[in-house]
Amino acid sequence: MPNLLIVANCPSENTRKLHQAVHAGACHREISGVETRLREPLEAGPGDVLWADGVILGTTENFGAISGLVKDFLERIYYPCLEKTEGLPAAVYVKGGLDGQGARTGVERILTGLKWKLVRPTLVFKGAYREEFRAQCEELGQLMAAGLEARIF
Repeated sequence: MPNLLIVANCPSENTRKLHQAVHAGACHREISGVETRLREPLEAGPGDVLWADGVILGTTENFGAISGLVKDFLERIYYPCLEKTEGLPAAVYVKGGLDGQGARTGVERILTGLKWKLVRPTLVFKGAYREEFRAQCEELGQLMAAGLEARIF
């Protein structure tokens, strides 16, 4: 059974809604062959990444960059996972106050260094929270879990 790790920084009620929506999508009733782990960045470590067959990362944009907690997570797992996780399917979503591009660029550079494979372009949610963000996160979780279950990622 494939394993999906979902790691996201959730400093607000709205970012928790996004994190939960990704998880809800990954646990969709039509997907039964994927085990998921939902983690905050400080809870997750190299063991979680080595366990995973796919990873979804969620970050806020803080001061025009990736959130410190997600960056800390990626720094802690980088060398222990570097050569062991090449090609790992990954997806990213960014909740940005303005444009989210700094965070998107930052996380994508790190994933490039890890040689992980983005399964779809990074989702960037700009400005004030909108309910449509939740639906897109649920779809992202479902896409990743279904792809893992079907072994296309």
